[in-house]
Amino acid sequence: MNHQINDNNAPIGGLGAIRIGCGAGFSGDRLEPAIILAEQGNLDYLVLECLAERTIALAQKRKMADLTKGYDPLLERRIEGLLPILVKNNVRLITNMGAANPMEGAKKIVEIASKQGISVKVAAVIGDELSDKLVEISDEVSKFNNEEFAINLIKNHSSLLSHHSSLNTHPSSLISANAYMGVEGILEALQSDAQIIITGRVADPSLFLAPMIHEFGWELDDYNLLGQGTIVGHLLECAGQITGGYFADPITKPVTNMDTLGHPFADVFADGTAIISKVAGTGGVVNLATVKEQLLYEVINPHAYLTPDVSANFTTVQLEEIGDNQVKVWGGTGQEKPSTLKVSVGYQAGFLGEGEISYAGANALARAQLAGETLEKRLKADFPDLRTDYVGVSAIHRTDFNRHIEPYEVRLRLAANAETAQKAAIIGEEVEALYTNGPAGGGGARKYVTELVGIVSVLVNRKKVSPEVILF
Repeated sequence: MNHQINDNNAPIGGLGAIRIGCGAGFSGDRLEPAIILAEQGNLDYLVLECLAERTIALAQKRKMADLTKGYDPLLERRIEGLLPILVKNNVRLITNMGAANPMEGAKKIVEIASKQGISVKVAAVIGDELSDKLVEISDEVSKFNNEEFAINLIKNHSSLLSHHSSLNTHPSSLISANAYMGVEGILEALQSDAQIIITGRVADPSLFLAPMIHEFGWELDDYNLLGQGTIVGHLLECAGQITGGYFADPITKPVTNMDTLGHPFADVFADGTAIISKVAGTGGVVNLATVKEQLLYEVINPHAYLTPDVSANFTTVQLEEIGDNQVKVWGGTGQEKPSTLKVSVGYQAGFLGEGEISYAGANALARAQLAGETLEKRLKADFPDLRTDYVGVSAIHRTDFNRHIEPYEVRLRLAANAETAQKAAIIGEEVEALYTNGPAGGGGARKYVTELVGIVSVLVNRKKVSPEVILF
């Protein structure tokens, strides 16, 4: 089969391929690349990947405050802009913007469609949330990366549930427990004529793998095809990362037109071979280097990249640059899927107190260090984990690697965790007090208190997780 495509904007359905674009790589991603993909990309499917582990815990908190919320905060703006284009160009949308509340997300999409005078069928994929099953599953969870704390969190929480205790008063109250589901629910939704499929927690590559299985009729135990499809999904899932965004370094890896960075699409063939590209005329680049960097992104074991669908083998992948902004990907393989699913557990983790102040001019670093040492003496006894950063000198790597410099300006930052917001606020108050208590020349003080959400993970028997599809 000849997989060469000469015009990367041209429809290729006649070549037996499907085209899948990725319009968002995280919840806060730009809006216009998805619009460009939907308008000019000749897509069959558009995927918006908007969910991370911390994101869903924060979404659960929004849902706890208002039962009609908990879906992605940008869902309304994204759908308002995309919906008319998706319908006009007959593009099916798959997204995990449902976050903690796919049902209400689906209702919101239907509401937006009604206001725009558009008739569209929406499918919500649910079943990932396990918060109401903790008592049932507490004896069947196992450790993920030796996180004993996560196991105890589940057991303590299920014990409290069993005794009908007040959960929100517990110092480490559980906020969320969401399993990473695979393709099953999306496949059921695709079999309906739903144009928009909105999910909760689904593994990122599964959002892309599902339409491949649906279109090409791949068997769910053909693990070599599922492995290759998962690798294609992994390459697409972070959107602008593979088109040169996260890749860019102006000195060693220059990328042009970053302000109009395009997001990627893949032409995927029935044998799993894919060609990664982007819409012609958009900024950025797709080449061997950008694809290789994304291929290795967040991969711990390249022989066994575990998803709910397959254990993908990245070591057999072949790459070839076949044209401008076109990289061919093939050869990925896989083995049987895990018997357990990863579950992200979010919990209340107290509060973070922060304070910042700047010093500039002669002896800026020395004055910042005197301020930091002064506050460490005042605060360390009550805040054992107090952290002192000299931003611009040693804040990121906690050392200056013996590259001693005398900066013109330094920003001092102090931070510590506390069980209460009132105690956390002391950090910022002490930094602000440096204005008059010295050393000389401090300015631009800021203070913050942030409620913390902790994330840990466990494994659960996959038989305890049942996807369900609701049509609207």
